[in-house]
Amino acid sequence: MAKEHNQDLIRFLEPFPPHLQTTALWLRDFVWDLYPECNELIYDNYNALAFGWGLSDRLGDVFCSIACYKGINFGFNRGHEIQDPEKMLIGNGNQYRYIKVNSTETFPQQYIKQLLNDAYVNALSRCKKDKLNCKGETIVKSISERKRRPGA
Repeated sequence: MAKEHNQDLIRFLEPFPPHLQTTALWLRDFVWDLYPECNELIYDNYNALAFGWGLSDRLGDVFCSIACYKGINFGFNRGHEIQDPEKMLIGNGNQYRYIKVNSTETFPQQYIKQLLNDAYVNALSRCKKDKLNCKGETIVKSISERKRRPGA
């Protein structure tokens, strides 16, 4: 359903180099295929384009995200709470953990599927039942008029 609704995202990706566009869209398909019932939230911000999947239309319920700027990060909100036995995740802040994605060929799909499952289960355990609102929708949450990004 929403996987096909990518016109806004393609437009937001236009300032980025073609290889980043291709990688970002491949990563998007990767997550959509695993979590088609979750909502995709898109934030076209001033310094990055970020989109993630969650259990509602609230940023706090997003369990994974893709951030495009001069490179691409694939990350986990509350990543500090999920197991990372191979120690691939970067970050030492209070919550967010990520990996840098250089190409689709080197992206550790099987390992990330395990981390995604843990992140999804963790998000479910934290989400209040009355806030759970998975519809499999793509929702553009913000568009910044001013941009400091490639091509902007």
